[in-house]
Amino acid sequence: MTDQPYDEPTPQESLDPENWEEFRAQARRMLDAAIDRMQASRQGRVWTELPGDIKDALKAPLPHEGWGTEDVMERMETLMPYGAGNTNPRFFGWVHGSGTPSNLLADIAASAMNANVGGRDHGAIYVEKQVIRWCRELFEFPETASGIVVSGTSMATIIAMKVARDVRLGFVSRKEGVCGHGLVGYTSTETHSCVARAFDLIGLGTNALRRIPANDRFEIDMDALRAAIAKDREAGLTPFVVIGTAGTVNVGAIDPLEELADLAAEESLWFHIDGAFGSLGVLSERVKDRLTGVKRADSLAFDFHKWLHVNYDAGFALIRDETLHRAAFTDRPDYLKAKERGLAGGNPWPVEYGPELSRGFRALKVWAQFAEFGTERLGRMITRNCYQASYLGEQVEKTPGLELMAPVALNICCFRYAEPGLGDAVLDAMNDEIVIQLQEQGIAAPSTTRLKGRLAIRVNITNHRTARKDLDILLQEVLRISASPEVTAVRDKALAGLNG
Repeated sequence: MTDQPYDEPTPQESLDPENWEEFRAQARRMLDAAIDRMQASRQGRVWTELPGDIKDALKAPLPHEGWGTEDVMERMETLMPYGAGNTNPRFFGWVHGSGTPSNLLADIAASAMNANVGGRDHGAIYVEKQVIRWCRELFEFPETASGIVVSGTSMATIIAMKVARDVRLGFVSRKEGVCGHGLVGYTSTETHSCVARAFDLIGLGTNALRRIPANDRFEIDMDALRAAIAKDREAGLTPFVVIGTAGTVNVGAIDPLEELADLAAEESLWFHIDGAFGSLGVLSERVKDRLTGVKRADSLAFDFHKWLHVNYDAGFALIRDETLHRAAFTDRPDYLKAKERGLAGGNPWPVEYGPELSRGFRALKVWAQFAEFGTERLGRMITRNCYQASYLGEQVEKTPGLELMAPVALNICCFRYAEPGLGDAVLDAMNDEIVIQLQEQGIAAPSTTRLKGRLAIRVNITNHRTARKDLDILLQEVLRISASPEVTAVRDKALAGLNG
């Protein structure tokens, strides 16, 4: 059977607008809607559940004939008020950055370039290289250090742990795997779950990660750590990495990083730091003296989209030794071979430092944030958040009916409503309902966590828009809601369950 020639339509069909002026007007309208949305970040509800009719509309079947630009724009505009709420100054749950309006411009430029920053010699590559140099300077890493912009700390941790694993095994693991080597690593029970996930994904298994108890300040217990390393060596296992945390997810504690660096050197261990948000405290006069150990790490994982307020998503893996970093990932097949000149120049390429071949131009919005605001202004925002968390802790301690659950170490304050005479199980249920009511009423969006088995209201402050009045509103509303019919009903039900 002979293929029939394909007759191209005249004019040739493409996915470009048929009317560029009409599209320009639509794009301006969308930009105005986006700016309006960010300008109103301090107003209105923090979080609003997506209405049922919009959820139903998002179950529409795959379109075979396109809906057209105008229809799609209307649907996107309808969706915009229903985000997680993290642009609002009273979004306190989870460590989400608040973004900046100016980052919209970087996203527009990056979208227009539509660059694959996996490699080749083009402008986006050089922007990322400058971001890498800036990060080396920021954390006082040597000129031999390398880095890569990734989606977030979870991916950065996977990259760092793979480098640490491969270095310990002399890189034979890249072809032979890791079975039978008995590698084990160490971190605090307070460390983020992304570390255990990284152990899973690089083939070590989560059981190879020793979770060391924390002390009363929620920092890793150094004596318990030393004992665990000694025990594993006696058992014939191979310790290869110790992981410190700069800003634990529950309370913002900072592990004794200098002590960990000393121990890692003594034991010939790779020293990694999970610095998802707390490591950026190096920009703050209030925090930086507690982070001097960061510059001694073999690797560091952190996010730009948290305390630097870069729009989602943007994280970073920083590795002290570029040759080790590249040896853990480089693999250039024939179609990616390096050239001295032309588009295949600009070597080495980012694909040699991580698992992604196709990569978006995340580095541009990071570059723009540093370039527009500078480290001093960004650092002042971090300092202010830390003072705000301390203020909230002080107000909790002064307020009858509220209990501070942990020391305020950085930018996180954990507390709870504590009605006298009620047991922990009842108080847990009441505080859980208080948080849900705060969220559903659109007042604020804290989260919950458990500290020493007790449920706490967790307030994280990583928002450049947050003011003290927002914290005052939060406490007033916690007390109001604690006496509401909804919480009273939860209390009575919990008491009945205990008595039944």
